[in-house]
Amino acid sequence: MLGTGQKEHLYDLVPTLGHLLSASARARPHKPLVLFGRQAFSYGLVEEMACRIASGLRKGGICPGDRVGLFCINSHWFVAAYFGILKAGACAVPIHLLLSAEEIGFILKDAGCRGLVTYGALEGCLDGISSLVSSIPCRIVVGEGKIPGARSLDDVIAHEAPDPGIPALNQKEDVAVILYTSGTTGVPKGAMLTHRNLLANVDSILATVPFVETDIILTVLPMFHAFAATACILTPIAVGATIVAVPKFTAEEVIAEIERNSATVFLGVPSMFAVLASVPEDRRANLSSLRFCVSGGAALPAEVMERFEKRFGVLIYEGDGPTECSPVTSVNPIGGRRKVCSIGLPLPGVRMRIVDDRGQTLPTGSIGEIVVAGENVMKGYLNRPEETKEAFFGEWFRTGDLGYVDEDGYFFIVDRKKDMIIVNGMNVYPRMVEEVLCRHPAVAEVAVVPEPHKLHGEVPRAVIALKEGCSVGKAEILAFCRQHLGRHEVPRVIEFVPSLPKTPTGKINKRAIARKVSQAYGQ
Repeated sequence: MLGTGQKEHLYDLVPTLGHLLSASARARPHKPLVLFGRQAFSYGLVEEMACRIASGLRKGGICPGDRVGLFCINSHWFVAAYFGILKAGACAVPIHLLLSAEEIGFILKDAGCRGLVTYGALEGCLDGISSLVSSIPCRIVVGEGKIPGARSLDDVIAHEAPDPGIPALNQKEDVAVILYTSGTTGVPKGAMLTHRNLLANVDSILATVPFVETDIILTVLPMFHAFAATACILTPIAVGATIVAVPKFTAEEVIAEIERNSATVFLGVPSMFAVLASVPEDRRANLSSLRFCVSGGAALPAEVMERFEKRFGVLIYEGDGPTECSPVTSVNPIGGRRKVCSIGLPLPGVRMRIVDDRGQTLPTGSIGEIVVAGENVMKGYLNRPEETKEAFFGEWFRTGDLGYVDEDGYFFIVDRKKDMIIVNGMNVYPRMVEEVLCRHPAVAEVAVVPEPHKLHGEVPRAVIALKEGCSVGKAEILAFCRQHLGRHEVPRVIEFVPSLPKTPTGKINKRAIARKVSQAYGQ
């Protein structure tokens, strides 16, 4: 439909996201859209499934504007259900697969979901909220498993008409997807993304990232996540590419799927690249089919980038963007000049700047908060007008990231504003300390969090997971830090752990680590 350097805007070509799949399926009905479990599911088949699901949702009482929860693994089912919800004129509410029943229940209630499409094998995750699930009027279950009162997807596909009719919607105002933030600052908030927000972001990605129709995109990032939904589902569909759906990340599975399907693009988070870079040299791993990789979601340590690229001969381009921005805001130019540890240049149509606490622009090289404006920026947080107001300086969304822009316009993130550690009144940015520690040859992963201190207020605590087979003492780590860091930045406490906790999207869960430290001090 479109590709890199396109002149027309995607949002001028299709009125809603529901029409996006329809248009691409008409152009290539027999081409594989999703490869899953060694089976191929064509554009035409997934489009038909989505239309039948839309009919089933309507029959179940779902009206335009209603919210429908989507609790499903990476698969053709997820893609079909996602677009089925959109084709019904409803709003999709993707849910993290690793959340507790209580957290899932919060999202279903907060969003006011009147529908739920769930993967049957995940039914145990809903045991603690069975009464809430039963109160949702329209329920569809995918695959094995039973949800009381739910209709099976097989029945929906077999008996509902593939009605392609999509309700007339306001592209700029009607919400297509509500994505819940991880709640690192408290209760999770639902970011409302309109059809225009997401179409504009796909537009911006295609103006920069060279996705083409012949691409085969390895999709192991959870499809419920903003990065995966936009970059691994919507964008490939816009150009007519193929998606390889992988439900769970392991190095063995990802390597096997890339080799089996000759995947050309891999998008991941830093922890995935770290694991792949640590695959033993004697383990055969041919990733030569990849044209490029993109890393997002968290800081990519330079050491991880170097090891991965040396091991596999494929370049990684770092980008970034928060859920509230649909989410991609910047990326290092693919095939162009990369800057290590930079999140790159703003995408076309996306504006970024560095501001102080009053929203005033700071000079080049000065550290401040990164703010973003553009058609990709969310409508607001569901049911939270005050939080929405606090999240903006006028039209500029406050990302909460501290960073700076250099003389070439490349942006760099120093740290999350809320993660900054203050030692004797001096700012310490954990991300910079982590970057240094990751350069130590024995360190696999690290998280630096604040530890209360009677004299200094706070001091850095480094929680470290070592590479397999490596051994190192605290004294050596501290000596290494003193070579590369200021005295106030050197961790006062070193803790070795077998592995670091992760969020459902594979990021290091620093909130859980910091909470454990606070609890140890009775806070």
